[in-house]
Amino acid sequence: MMKGIVIKNTGSSYLVRTEAGTVADCKIKGNFRLKGIRTTNPVAVGDSVVITETAGGNHPYITSIDQRKNYIIRRSSNLSKEAHILAANLDQVCLVVTLFHPVTSTTFIDRFLATAEAYRVPAVIVINKTDLLEGDEEAVEYMQAVKHLYTTVGYPVLTLSAKTGDGLDGLLDVLKGKVTLFSGNSGVGKSTLINDLIPGAELATGAISDVHDTGMHTTTFSEMLQVPGCDEPTYIIDTPGVKGFGTLDFERHEVGHFFPEIFKAGEECRYSDCTHTHEPGCAVKKAVEDHLISESRYTSYLSILEDSAEDKYRKGY
Repeated sequence: MMKGIVIKNTGSSYLVRTEAGTVADCKIKGNFRLKGIRTTNPVAVGDSVVITETAGGNHPYITSIDQRKNYIIRRSSNLSKEAHILAANLDQVCLVVTLFHPVTSTTFIDRFLATAEAYRVPAVIVINKTDLLEGDEEAVEYMQAVKHLYTTVGYPVLTLSAKTGDGLDGLLDVLKGKVTLFSGNSGVGKSTLINDLIPGAELATGAISDVHDTGMHTTTFSEMLQVPGCDEPTYIIDTPGVKGFGTLDFERHEVGHFFPEIFKAGEECRYSDCTHTHEPGCAVKKAVEDHLISESRYTSYLSILEDSAEDKYRKGY
């Protein structure tokens, strides 16, 4: 028996980096399903596992998984009740977004952040493709407004250009010594960014589709990659680009907990079980009216509250 960390899910097997420093191509043996949640992948990148060699020298088997510090999951599809575990044992998630070509909607950003809050994983927002904004005063103002919005809520926001390398040092400082999940819509330049940080990673980069101004999917499975040149071990987990982010059946009364500014304002509501939609004496609605809570964030909150079918917010994002 040997311990290791799952560094890649290939679909049919899992690559495990063992304590000895070797990489083993493993199958799974046993039932590792999360209690109460049906998942498409019982083992996730980032899992700490025990592997057992087989007598015939074939694929070793993953026979047990250590308890996860945390994990983050998303719905598999619009209609599916199953979830896909993106990664486990994370120090933070890094959401890569673009404000133009393609546009990352604030609804998508807010749904992702709410999910990170629900799974207690700190989130960082990275606005990429700043080179496209040069000379466009209106676009730069919009970027500053988005940055101000999320910084005010409490999320670190970095602006950079993977194409020119401007701002990369700031991102590297945030990543050092941590295991970070990278996620984002297809086409936001996530793979280019990782190639910049990890020379030789040679991740496939996809062209933007002119028809829909969306990215072509280039990453198929999650993979953990080590960032070189850092004093402490630093890892990035790359994930497939996602078009929508399906939250998992939040309880109505809990949704406000995953929006820090709504949760804080909600402490002043007249009713402890206030849904912040119609109740008298709602401090959250007043805060929205007084522009202390962003209307876009409140709209995203309502979309999670009201829409369990997911069709509305997934289409077009």
